[in-house]
Amino acid sequence: MKNFWDKSQNDDDNERLNHSGFDICQKDSPPFKLKPPLHVTNRERRKQSMKGQSITVLRPGMVLMKGYISSADQISIVKKCRELGISDGGFYQPGYSSGTKLHLKMMCLGKNWDPESSLYSELRPSDNTKPPGIPETFHDLVKKAIQDSNEYIRGNVGGSNEGKVVPNMSPDICIVNFYSKNGRLGLHQDKDESETSKKKGLPVVSFSIGDSPEFLYGETRAVDEAEKVTLESGDVLIFGRKSRLIYHGVTNIVPDTAPSSLIHATNMSPGRLNLTFRKY
Repeated sequence: MKNFWDKSQNDDDNERLNHSGFDICQKDSPPFKLKPPLHVTNRERRKQSMKGQSITVLRPGMVLMKGYISSADQISIVKKCRELGISDGGFYQPGYSSGTKLHLKMMCLGKNWDPESSLYSELRPSDNTKPPGIPETFHDLVKKAIQDSNEYIRGNVGGSNEGKVVPNMSPDICIVNFYSKNGRLGLHQDKDESETSKKKGLPVVSFSIGDSPEFLYGETRAVDEAEKVTLESGDVLIFGRKSRLIYHGVTNIVPDTAPSSLIHATNMSPGRLNLTFRKY
């Protein structure tokens, strides 16, 4: 997996680094900040409610749940990731021994994944820090998302065909990426987990929060053959079974698409927060 990220020697992101980690929330906000107008907040809530009923099977084993994560849970996730991200083992900009840096900020929970070696370990090689654990509330959301997606499949896609549902999975790994407005991710497979996990088709569960990415997926790394879907704040994407090793990536981040209520409550920086849960 050494080459799937777009890389830049001169990253133009606003670093906002302290001695421990990268802060995904802006610190230089004015002392008084107007709340979003009530009609804007209500419109976002109505939109969230409508999207929450939308579940789509993109391909066997790959399910998109639009607006699945509530506004309150999105706010809680951002605040928790911010808290963990500025602590030891939190957000950093990974890179390679050549000095090239990846075009995103990353934090691993549970186990560390190293881009250069494509290996998982208990400590982060760059600074010997131990990754934080996965919060229990994150576990609960993952479990419920898998259950709800499978309930939908059983009721709407081929009746009781159990081969179309994804296996239950209790994650011991979460890779948290923060993409700025310039962030992107080339087509790749999530294939560094154990052979047992991959053979069972245990799913990857992805949370999208903040600005919307244009997400590609397909059978190969050929961009012109890939399907595309926009992932909005609160969307959950699950891919397991036959889709467990699907190629996927992000072409760009659509600016100013994060819910205003989320930004007001968290002061999250422009960009996308993405959490991908998997079982080693």
